[in-house]
Amino acid sequence: MNKKYKAIIYIILSAFCFAFMNLFVRLSGEIPSFQKCFFRNFVALFFALFVLLKNRQSFKWKKGNFKFLLLRSAVGTLGIVCNFYAIDHIPLADASILNKMSPFFVIIFSFLILKERLTFLQGAAVFIAFIGTLFIIKPSFQNIDLFPSIVGLLGGLSAGFAYTMVRVLGTKGENGSLIVFFFSAFSCIAMLPYLIFDFHPMELWQLLMLIGAGLSAAGGQFSITAAYYNAPAREISVYDYSQIIFATLLGLIFLGELPDLYSFIGYAVIISMALLMFLYNNHKWFFKNREQQK
Repeated sequence: MNKKYKAIIYIILSAFCFAFMNLFVRLSGEIPSFQKCFFRNFVALFFALFVLLKNRQSFKWKKGNFKFLLLRSAVGTLGIVCNFYAIDHIPLADASILNKMSPFFVIIFSFLILKERLTFLQGAAVFIAFIGTLFIIKPSFQNIDLFPSIVGLLGGLSAGFAYTMVRVLGTKGENGSLIVFFFSAFSCIAMLPYLIFDFHPMELWQLLMLIGAGLSAAGGQFSITAAYYNAPAREISVYDYSQIIFATLLGLIFLGELPDLYSFIGYAVIISMALLMFLYNNHKWFFKNREQQK
């Protein structure tokens, strides 16, 4: 099979896994987001540990990378907690699309931190995507979902910053499996005080739901890693937004949720901007590659 087609299948599989992760988080019931975060990352920790041991890779990070690992882990943990809080309080599809604002935040943070050039088209796409979020958040004092929606957007912002740190670590030659292991270990340790002092007893079905969330998250991580191994991001990143379709269907089937018209407009705006950036990046790469071949 063509590598690009394999990559597309992998990234759609990743979106499917992450949509199920969100569903399992919601189905686990009224457990604090911190507790859900711990169990989600506890499973991922063992997966990352297994990969490191299997490949006989070092647990030692490269010199100068500790601060970036710490930033990636701290802000990434905040992003997961915010995302889980949003999942528990607003429709599944709304929480998913707000979290998918992370690529647009990556553009902003790459400009601010990595000093990467920000084109007019990129800036316009980010601005219009933010307008799309307003259709989903529906800011008004009458909207009882306003606060969790803003928290969900904060989760997307945190994820965007965390992914920017991953890019920094990538340029510095850090091992990808070590990044995942460090992040998972940090998240579990950070959540321990909440588990010790505010642990909510769980029934067996709740524990199973959280284990399902962890397994789904691990499946999503490995699938997306395989996707980007087989093809560059510019060729496949837009397919990651298939998670919104899965989230909408799962929310409708298992939770009886159907987003309102304004939310669907917001989805269309954000996905359109993601598609625009996808086409722009491929167009830019094509002409750059053609110039190099002359």
